[in-house]
Amino acid sequence: MATKVLVPLLGEGVEEVTVTKWLKKEGDSVDELEPLLEVNTDKVDTEIPAPTSGTVLKIVAEEGVPARVGAVLAFIGQPGESVDSGQLTVASEKPAAQKSGSASAQAESQTASRQPKTTNREVGFISPVVARIAAEHGVNLQEVQGTGLNGRITKNDVLNFVEGQTLKVESRPEQPAVLQPSILKPMDGDQLIKHTAIRKQIAEHMVMSKRTSPHVLTVMEADMGRVAKHRSANKEIFARDGVKLTFTAYFMMAIVAGLKAYPNVNSSWTDEGILVHKDVNIGMATSLGEEGLIVPVIKGADNLSLLAMARAVNDLANRARSKKLQTDEVKGGTFTLTNHGISGSLFAFPVINQPQGGILGVGAMQKRVVVIPADSGTGDDAIAIRPMVYLSFVFDHRILDGASADWFLTKVKETLENWA
Repeated sequence: MATKVLVPLLGEGVEEVTVTKWLKKEGDSVDELEPLLEVNTDKVDTEIPAPTSGTVLKIVAEEGVPARVGAVLAFIGQPGESVDSGQLTVASEKPAAQKSGSASAQAESQTASRQPKTTNREVGFISPVVARIAAEHGVNLQEVQGTGLNGRITKNDVLNFVEGQTLKVESRPEQPAVLQPSILKPMDGDQLIKHTAIRKQIAEHMVMSKRTSPHVLTVMEADMGRVAKHRSANKEIFARDGVKLTFTAYFMMAIVAGLKAYPNVNSSWTDEGILVHKDVNIGMATSLGEEGLIVPVIKGADNLSLLAMARAVNDLANRARSKKLQTDEVKGGTFTLTNHGISGSLFAFPVINQPQGGILGVGAMQKRVVVIPADSGTGDDAIAIRPMVYLSFVFDHRILDGASADWFLTKVKETLENWA
């Protein structure tokens, strides 16, 4: 009997994946544990191995289509073996128990749809994807009827609810017409570049973040002279341990110092109050080139030495670019660093990685002429050339006021400028 290839559980809270690429096609032979396809979840690409050796008899899930955990992706068996048509369930299709195939089931469904939805019921477990979409569209999940297992609310439930609400608004004669964004008509020679799964997730998260919290930017300038000297003196020593000492490690350590001094920055907003996180888990925005970016997280960053931090930065950056990260390694961040200066940018206005309280952007390091104040009133001020960098701190104004945000950024600046 043919063996089913199922969507595995790839991490806590992961309910569905998107099939990005089939590495085998129907009729190909495959060995047990040989990579069969690639899937994406939370911007992490993961290879799914074949559960057994044999021939790929049937591919059920198409590329670019979401598939729930436990859904059938393909069948593997012996050459010429047939697959029972009753087993061919599309990966993104609802389970048979949820279909209204019979007349009685359809009647029950129609009756249920006419029942008023209570706003006091318990919504139960909500996945991060569902929570994100609900926040983006301002949906009260208590008003959404779940069709998932045990009444769980799925992504499609929220999207259908949003669509239904939009139709209601548009159908009201007393309401003004809903303005739709204009779309330029394609012209001869125009090229349509299809969205990738990662690009769609980035777009959804960016829009949701800007709608969720009030973003405020504060900028300071830091003298990197001492850090540059320390790095030059220790690059070879770190290299002996197989570690490349980059400036990113210093920025991470400075952020740790700032978060320790001002713990409220290491927090998230909740309706009940500000949730200050015990663990310091710093996300590190890593460019994937044309594919966008991903944010692996350095867990327990406050417990790391400079050597350990540099090793963690190297490891996560390398595995991010080679698409070898695990799903759990892009979750649980409490703060984020984005080093946009790598591409020459001087300063920027980064978007907060929800539900975090802030993000620090680091610009390109440039030698600039600066004024060096006289020491304790002895002598005159001097002009010198120093390696300078702009630090752009974007914070959630619900959590931090301007003064407290500046205190944190001042600590980051002082840590870099006074590096021993």
